[in-house]
Amino acid sequence: MRRLWQRIALNRFVVLGRVGMDLYADPPGTRIEDAQRYVSAVGGSAGNIAVGLARQGAQAALLSCVSDDAVGRYCLAELARYGVDTRHCRSEGSGLRNSLAVVETIPQDAQTVLYRNGAADFALDVSAVAAVDFANVAALVVTGTALACEPSRAASFAAMAQARAAGALVVLDIDYRAYSWPSVAEAAQVCRKAAQASDIVIGNDDEFGLLAGDYARGAAYARALVSENALFTVYKRGGLGCTTFTPDFSFDTGIFAVNALKPMGAGDGFMAGLLAGLAAGHALEAAVKRGAATAAIIVAGIGCAPASPDTAALDQFLNRP
Repeated sequence: MRRLWQRIALNRFVVLGRVGMDLYADPPGTRIEDAQRYVSAVGGSAGNIAVGLARQGAQAALLSCVSDDAVGRYCLAELARYGVDTRHCRSEGSGLRNSLAVVETIPQDAQTVLYRNGAADFALDVSAVAAVDFANVAALVVTGTALACEPSRAASFAAMAQARAAGALVVLDIDYRAYSWPSVAEAAQVCRKAAQASDIVIGNDDEFGLLAGDYARGAAYARALVSENALFTVYKRGGLGCTTFTPDFSFDTGIFAVNALKPMGAGDGFMAGLLAGLAAGHALEAAVKRGAATAAIIVAGIGCAPASPDTAALDQFLNRP
């Protein structure tokens, strides 16, 4: 774990994966089919993680491709407004488009309509990765959606190798989205390879079950990774909280009870709060707790990036009576 603490203190992160536009039916509680207006926000798993890190005092850069159109420019402008470095985001003018999610702020049975045909972020290639200097980067965070097809799959593995060669940590958010993959078998094979090349692996029970080839063996797989190569893994269990495994010990962390407005964004917030907490010098148990608290704040707020707390808001939440 010594390597973790030495490197994470650099507090600079590169997040690889998708960014898109979210359109929320407004006012909150409105169904998509009944909405007369929508409120926009930047979204996408990697975009949300980068925003969350920046909000909590980390330096965060996004490594991705966006469409060379108004929506792509909107995403870049919003990322910059939150303090995310976009120098490694390439505009694609080949007819590819940014992801668009039409969503509801409803706590149960929330509908999401996601448009990802010809997604621009999948155009990320090894040439874009080669331009990134990982020498002073604490960690590369790879979101698993980027592994679903080429050329972003090869680019992701190239980035992992390049980051590791420079001494940076490699963090994998398994982030399995079945609609992005040709088959479950291919997803399992590729995500296993990525997990085995990572220092930190975070996923939910379904995702670790995917890697294990059996839902019932997901926790055992998360535990086995730390006996092979990982510094730690986090096995998330929804409302039951999560279990963190290290080579020497494991511990459980509960969830924070909040009045949830929506189910989206918790995983992205968890990743951001955890890594920002580690970079700020918090012990692993405390950093995981900060991840859980960030997730709770986001599901209790409107939007994902807009609901992401800064450090002061997170500390106030944690210190509430």
